[in-house]
Amino acid sequence: MNRIRITMLCLLVVPALLFSQNVITPGGVWSDDKGEHIQAHGGGIIKLGKKYYWYGEARRADNDTSYRYVGCYESEDLVHWKSRGHALKLSDPEQLGQRWVLERPKVFYHKKNRTYVMYFHLDDARYKLARVGVAVSKTPQGPFKYLKSFRPLGLESRDIGQFIDDDGTPYLIFESRPTKGFYIAGLSDDYLDVVKEVCFIRSPLEGGAVVHYKGLYYAIGSALTGWNPNPNKYATAKTLAGPWSEFKDIAPPETNTYGSQSTMMLKVEGTKAVTVIFMADQWKPKTQWDSRYLWMPLQIGEGRLWLPEPQPWTLNIKTGEWKPAGDQRKVPF
Repeated sequence: MNRIRITMLCLLVVPALLFSQNVITPGGVWSDDKGEHIQAHGGGIIKLGKKYYWYGEARRADNDTSYRYVGCYESEDLVHWKSRGHALKLSDPEQLGQRWVLERPKVFYHKKNRTYVMYFHLDDARYKLARVGVAVSKTPQGPFKYLKSFRPLGLESRDIGQFIDDDGTPYLIFESRPTKGFYIAGLSDDYLDVVKEVCFIRSPLEGGAVVHYKGLYYAIGSALTGWNPNPNKYATAKTLAGPWSEFKDIAPPETNTYGSQSTMMLKVEGTKAVTVIFMADQWKPKTQWDSRYLWMPLQIGEGRLWLPEPQPWTLNIKTGEWKPAGDQRKVPF
């Protein structure tokens, strides 16, 4: 009987200990400081000083369907997140009708103007508008004020991503269906417009993400399969302008990227190591509020990139080092 009690106690204590050790569990329910499921789907992250801000689609089941919401969360360790409420609450801005779309919000900080600029995919229910929307705020948590929408470089734009290079230069990544590829584009001086085509990658991919690591640029994208996951792929280049290599799988293709779709690659630079985190969404189209997040450190370097089989892991935000968590059980997908 004592052995049974000890075993049960261990089952209760071990998960608590793992959480206290800053464990990230890919595919698990990720709760904020209020104990609520984080609502930052299709999101992006910026770092300001020691704080990280995570923005994404807030798809709570009880949302007022007259609005679209962008959630904002704040953290200093990328594990424990404080809810900062809705950075954006927006009613139909362009008379698009019911079921209009706001997806994949990304925020840039304009240091000179001390303003925060949010880009997002804006569309109608049939995905015919194909624009980006722009909103601004004086604080990272908002509220953001809607300014306008447009087609970047005059082109259709659906899934968008963001990339901020090591020198601070911001770029918008957007997929253009008619041209069968995606663009990396430079922003205007005030960040309120897209003014320069840096590169067109002729590959029909969405969910675009870019990172600069040890002298090479790595780009990741997802095939055009809607809500269904597929084998995400990557390519490399010495400059953003290319030329880019052929695309290769980032994980065993039969896993469909472990049921996920890319949204960003986040580089964590510490005193001892640099870790690149693959940020992805595991979409649940019928219960979108319960969609999960798959975050996992990438094996990256010398032109190669690989997503290991997801498992719980810990991150030392100061040193930049990561390691598998004490519990080696695999995460079910």
